[in-house]
Amino acid sequence: MLDPYTPGVGSPDLTIDHYDLNLDYRIGPNRLSARAVLTGRVLAETTSIVLDLTGLRVTKASVNGRKVRFSTHGKKLRLTTETLPTNQPVRIDVSYVGNPQPAIGTWGDVGWEELEDGVLVAGQPVGASTWFPCNDHPSDKSKYRIRVLVESEYTVVSNGALVDKTRKAGRTAWTFESTTPLATYLATVQIGRYRQGQIAAEAGVPKSPVPLGLYAGEHWRAASTRLRVQHAMMNLFIERFGPYPFEVYDVVVTDDELEIPLESQPLSVLGPNHLGTEWEAERLVAHEMAHQWFGNSLTPRRWSDIWLNEGFACYAEWLWSEASGRISAHECALNWREALAGEPQDILLGDPGGPDMFDDRVYKRGALCLHALRQEIGDEAFFAAIGEWTATHRHSSVDTADFVECVSRVADRDIAEVVRPWLFELELPELAD
Repeated sequence: MLDPYTPGVGSPDLTIDHYDLNLDYRIGPNRLSARAVLTGRVLAETTSIVLDLTGLRVTKASVNGRKVRFSTHGKKLRLTTETLPTNQPVRIDVSYVGNPQPAIGTWGDVGWEELEDGVLVAGQPVGASTWFPCNDHPSDKSKYRIRVLVESEYTVVSNGALVDKTRKAGRTAWTFESTTPLATYLATVQIGRYRQGQIAAEAGVPKSPVPLGLYAGEHWRAASTRLRVQHAMMNLFIERFGPYPFEVYDVVVTDDELEIPLESQPLSVLGPNHLGTEWEAERLVAHEMAHQWFGNSLTPRRWSDIWLNEGFACYAEWLWSEASGRISAHECALNWREALAGEPQDILLGDPGGPDMFDDRVYKRGALCLHALRQEIGDEAFFAAIGEWTATHRHSSVDTADFVECVSRVADRDIAEVVRPWLFELELPELAD
C-alpha cells in the first residue's frame, strides 16, 4: 500500500473497515478534543500498528481493549502491541487533543483549515491525518460515523446521512453516518453559519432524480439561484455515466473565497467566487459534480491513476459545454489539443509523478485520451462502456488496467493501443479533425 507518490503515508500491513470519530471542537480557540475508534485487521503478523496523524497529541490508546504504549514521530503514530497474527481483527481506540492545522507540503495546504468564521476540511491527497488517526491511502476505503460537537449557532456538514442532532447547553452535536465506503481523503467536516435547503430547478428543466441540497450563509441567495443549473447537469451525467452512485448531492458555499472548489463524498465545497455565470465558474460546478462518479464512487487504487479522476471530470466539463449550447466536446478537445501542443511534453499521463499529479496537463490530456477513445470506438460503444465502468466498479478501487479491460470487453475489441500513446508516451498524439 505504500505509494511512491505519497512517501511515508499509509501502511501496507493494515486495513480499516470503519472509523468512529467523536470530535469536540471549539471554534474560537481552534481547539479539538477527540476520540477515534478504528476497526479493521492487520494484514501481516506484527507487534505494532502504525497510523498517520499530523500535529495532534495522543493522550491514551488501546488495541482490542488493552492499553498500549504509543509514540509519535513526524506524521506517524505507532502503537506497540502484543503479537498480532495475520488477519487478526483489531479495534484501535485513540484519544487525542490539539489545535488542528493544515499540512503544508508538495500540494499546498491540505486538511483541516480555519475559515474566517468556521472550518473547511479538504483532505486530498494526504490531509486526513490532520484531524484523525488513519491509514491515509485512497485504496483503503471505509465506512464512517462522525459526531461533531460545536457551538449551536454553527451548522456542521459531513459525509453520509445526518442521523442525530442533539442540542444541550448552547452546543449541538451533529452525527453523520456513511454506510457507503469512502477513501480517507474524501472524509470531511465543514462548519459555518450556514442555512440548509434544496435547490430548485430552472424553469422548463426536469428536476433531477437526485436531491440537490445547499448549505450557505452570506451567499445563500446567489448560490440558490446560480446552482439551479445543477439539475440539468445531473440529468446529463446520469444519461452519460449511468446512475448517480449516492442518495444525495450537496454543495457547501463558504463565506470565504476559495482558490479552487473541493470534492468530497457526496458533497462539494465552493467559494462565492465560483458562482458566476461565466464558463470558468460553471465548468468547475460540473467538474466537482462529476467527481461523485469518478474519484468518489470509483477511487484510484494508486495515485498514479489520478487521470481516472481528473480526466473524466474534465471531460464532463466538455460534455456539459456541448449540452448547454456552448462549443461541442469535439471543439473543446481540438482547442485543448492545440493548447497542450505548445506546452512542455514532459509528463506521462499514466504515471505523472507525485509532484505533478495535479498538473492541469493531467486533467486536459486525460480528457483528450477519453475523447480520442470515443472517436475510435464510436458514441454507442463509448458511453455503454462508461456506464459499465461505473456500474461494475461502483464504490470500489480501480486502476488503468481495469479501465482498459472494461472498455475492451464492452467494445468487443482491445483498446489498449488506442489509449497507450496518450497514457504512456510523452509526445502528444494527434487528434482526428
